[in-house]
Order: sequence, then structure tokens, then C-alpha cells
Amino acid sequence: MEKIIIVWRFKEGEKKARLRFRLRDGRAVDVFHKSNIVATVSDLDKFEVNGELKPRVTIYNKDLFEDIQNEKALIKKAYKQMVDKGTSITSANLEAEIQSLSTPAVHLPAKDKTMAARLSRFVEEGYRDGVFGLSRLKHYRGSVGKMSRYLRIHRKSALPFEDFTADMLMDYRIFLFEEYEYVDKYPAVYKDMKSRDIPTERRKGNTVVGEMKFLRTFFAELEDKDEISKSPFRKLGAERRKIVMKTTYDDPVFLRKEELQKVMAAEVPDSLKETKDAFVLHCAIGFRIGDFQRMTMDNVSVSPDGIPYIHYLPQKTKTRQADNHEIETPLMRFALDIIKRTEFNLPILRYPSGKSGYNKKIKKLLEAVGIDRKVAVFDEAAGENKYVPLYEVGSSKLARNTHVDLMNKVQVNLYAAGLHREGSKAVKRYTMMELKDRFALMCVAFGAEQYKVDQNLDIIH
Repeated sequence: MEKIIIVWRFKEGEKKARLRFRLRDGRAVDVFHKSNIVATVSDLDKFEVNGELKPRVTIYNKDLFEDIQNEKALIKKAYKQMVDKGTSITSANLEAEIQSLSTPAVHLPAKDKTMAARLSRFVEEGYRDGVFGLSRLKHYRGSVGKMSRYLRIHRKSALPFEDFTADMLMDYRIFLFEEYEYVDKYPAVYKDMKSRDIPTERRKGNTVVGEMKFLRTFFAELEDKDEISKSPFRKLGAERRKIVMKTTYDDPVFLRKEELQKVMAAEVPDSLKETKDAFVLHCAIGFRIGDFQRMTMDNVSVSPDGIPYIHYLPQKTKTRQADNHEIETPLMRFALDIIKRTEFNLPILRYPSGKSGYNKKIKKLLEAVGIDRKVAVFDEAAGENKYVPLYEVGSSKLARNTHVDLMNKVQVNLYAAGLHREGSKAVKRYTMMELKDRFALMCVAFGAEQYKVDQNLDIIH
């Protein structure tokens, strides 16, 4: 019978560590798995080495306990599959099996000519070749799932990809909008899906456009490879193609400086304190949520001028960059205080969506603080704008919008002096905004005081 225990090692001065798991089964099996779970000394002190609670412990980190149990279950499942398949039991093979279970691929024969199979191969090969990263892979696998459900419901699972027509594109577009109406009618199609992935309402227009753009890229590649003679998108006609690809945007929604400062100064219930830390820090840095989730103290540095800053390669665009140049964003004092206090241990970020996820908690935070300025949101069903309290549109995107808007309002127009025409490349060749300049502008934008730190992140002045 296999046994799984937790292994952790804290370096001198460290307050948290990434957990490893050791699986043993008799004398023949002794392998390790390095998880993404990060825990503090005080939290781990409540657990036995097997991940169970110590006797008489009633107050503990429930999220950590759940993460440990889920990780153990994943290791057991991976180990069982390895035994069933006769895979050599090594740590490297265990990691590979766990990775395949964490991001399961759609396994279809390579020579299968069906629409769903070819679309799946397009996605897997795109990830393999570095065209996009892991987060985009997961999103596109979801797109393959939508197409597979459409074909299954319409009894076209065996449809060859070259037979997918322009009329089917338009029919699929309607399906994407209205899929939530099919859930009760075809329960067998949705029975194995996670509840959070099952559509419960009409999809937004921009979401559907995103799915259609994905399909357009897919068919364009088939054209390039001479697997089809002409993309069904080019058979739609100009007007229908314009409608299918039309993206609409609401007026930009963001927090004004005084609203953000109100959030920062507010006393909130314990249930919202972690959300407040995460949201305020998010506004200060403006990362995409995927980048925010990956931050550790290794991403924090200090410039020769004593300015603390965060640096990272953006996950969404790094595969398209010509170099490995990192984003470098100065840290205002309030942002550094949050980072030093939390060390990026913000469990709320693990689940951006869902009933109790980060986005929902942001809405509750802003409502509790009283951020209720009315903003315009387009109602697709009514075909006109409706005005709702700002807290109703609270999300991680609002944090990024807030950062961009506040910074935009303090940028000096490079062409304001009138020496060069708008868009002149010469202006940018003559100057460069250094980190200390951006730090000064950020402090003005957010109403923060400038300061300096030593290499240990201790405040100098």
C-alpha cells in the first residue's frame, strides 16, 4: 500500500517554503513530487507529515488543508495510472503523469480527419511549437470542448473538417450564445464537466467573437497547409463576416484616484482583508491575473538608486517577444508594505472566478467600501446601455484598468513641444524614461510619497 508524506525544508531566515511530496510503496518505490503549494512554518505546524491535522487542532489554514488533500489525491491517481500502464516508477515519470492529469489533453488519433480531432491537434501542436503558453493552451482546450459539444448535440461528431461550411459557422455562433439552453436538454453531454465550466447564462458578444477568431486562425492554417482550398470564413460574405467579427466595448471603467485611496483607507471585515491586499497591490502594479498568480519574492529587486521594483516576463506575450526583456514596475510604499507583509501568499488569487473567487470578492470589497458611482454597461439583450453601481463590475480587469488610467493621466506627451510631428520615431530615439522617472510619475499618479530602500527592502527615507 502506497504512503504519501509531505517534505519541506526552510532555508535560514525563510518564513515559507514550497511543499514536496514523497510517495513510497514497499522498498521498490520511493519517488518525489514538487508541488506548487507554498506554506508557512506556523501553518505547517498544525499538520502531521501525512497531511492530516494533528490531534486537538481546531484552528488551521483550511485552504492549505484542502490543497494538500487534493495534491495527495492527484499523486495517488497518477501512481495508479503508471502502475496500470506499466510505466517505470521514477520521480520524473511521476511529474509527467501528474502534469498530464492536471492539464488533460483531448486524446484523438493523429490521422483522424474529424473536425474536433483536427482542431484538437491544431491546439496541441501550437503549444508544442511555442506559439502560445500553458494558460492559452487551457483556454483553447476549452474551445475544443465547445466545438465537440456542438458537433455531438447536432449529431455531426464524425464530420470531416473540410466539410465544415460557412452556414455551420453561423449556426455554431448561435450555439455559443445559447449553449446554456442545451444543458438540461442534453444532460449526458455535460455530465462529466466541472460545474464551474457548465454555461448558465447567455455568453457575451465579445466572448463569442473571441471563439470565432480562434476558429478563423485554425482555418487559415489549414489553408496555408493546403488541407482545405478555402476557409469557410472567406465564404461568409463581407457583411456577415463583419457581424461575426465585430467587437464592441463599453466605456472604460476604472477607479479614480480618490476612490482607490478610499479603498486603501477603509477598515474592512476579516473576510475581505486578503482581497483588499490583493486588489490594492493589483492596482499598483497592473499585472495580468496570470502574471500576478506567479509572483514570488524572487521577482522583487532594488535599483542602484534605492527604488524597489518588481520584474517579470509577461506570460501572455513572452513567446512573441524578440528578446527576454522583463517588465519592470516601481513599487510605491503601500505596495511594498503589502508585499513584505504577505510575501505574495494570497490564496484568493488561486481561483479568479467562481462563487467565492477573487472577482466575486472584489465586488464585495468595493460594495463594502461604498464605491457605488454609476457606470454605463451595454445590455446586449435590451440593445442599450444600463447604469449600474461600479462595484457590480468589480474584477481583476478593473484593477488593471485603474493602473493604466492613473498612469496615463500623468504621462507627458512626447510631441507637446512641437519640435516633431505626431508619431515621429526621432523623439523616442532622443530620450528614454528611466525607472526613477517612472517611479516619480507613479507616485504623483497614486498620490504616494517617494522613498528609498536598502538591498534588504528596509526603508532608508
